[in-house]
Amino acid sequence: MHAVRSILVIIEPHDAESLALTRAKLIACVTQAHLHLLICDKKHDHSLLLEELTEDLLKADFNATAQQAWNDSPHQTIIDVQQAENCGLVIKQHFPDNPLKKALLTPDDWKLLRLCPSAVLMVKTATSWNGGVILAAVDVGSSDGEHRALHYSIIDHGFEIAALTKGQLHVIAAHPLPMLTAADPASHIEARYREQCLAFQSEFDVDDSHLHVAEGPADVLIPHTAHILKAAVTIIGTVGRTGLSGALIGNTAEVILDSVESDVLVLKTDGVIAHLEALALKS
Repeated sequence: MHAVRSILVIIEPHDAESLALTRAKLIACVTQAHLHLLICDKKHDHSLLLEELTEDLLKADFNATAQQAWNDSPHQTIIDVQQAENCGLVIKQHFPDNPLKKALLTPDDWKLLRLCPSAVLMVKTATSWNGGVILAAVDVGSSDGEHRALHYSIIDHGFEIAALTKGQLHVIAAHPLPMLTAADPASHIEARYREQCLAFQSEFDVDDSHLHVAEGPADVLIPHTAHILKAAVTIIGTVGRTGLSGALIGNTAEVILDSVESDVLVLKTDGVIAHLEALALKS
């Protein structure tokens, strides 16, 4: 978090209480990051609102600027401005789509998670982060270089937010269900996963009381664990392989975004960010 020098804050003009701006101010108070406010609208002029919000931030000793813009869609507009302003974090309030509409069209927030070349914080609740649980989701079974880098980023962000909010960091590791065709018995697979968890705990300084290992699909276990712990923030990440499909964040994070009862911070590896930046230049 401290490495983020500029934060893009998406303002909803008809929302009296901007949850995204509240979260941005909390982070900027500690990191001294610049706040760039954005309203995505091609029909109405919101210059007075942006001027008022900017003035209030400047009076409170924040470094802030603002603009209104539009390019085809909300997610494309956000990505254009994120790239132009070199923002390392985008903060947006998440509004669930109508289920019928979601079945027919990909929600714009999903597209933002997939294609934005930076970390994205989706704000879902007005619940205070102070003293809350920060839940970090990791794939302990994957220990290649890219996953290790992602684990460092997820845990580092988790500890930073926990320190910022005087909260507690908990980690969820979803143990995949064994395939029916697996050569190893289920007990061997679970034992090996437990060994990997011990190695992870030693490397990242996570004790038993703050590590939650469960068997099943991540998109079910992560929201369930967040609910049980009453998490204020859930941190998830993605790694990319090759090609466009590898750079997209994938179905798990999208399901989690809609089902988890907390704010959601989505992190990407440097490889994914570089690929998405290249895509943004072509668009």
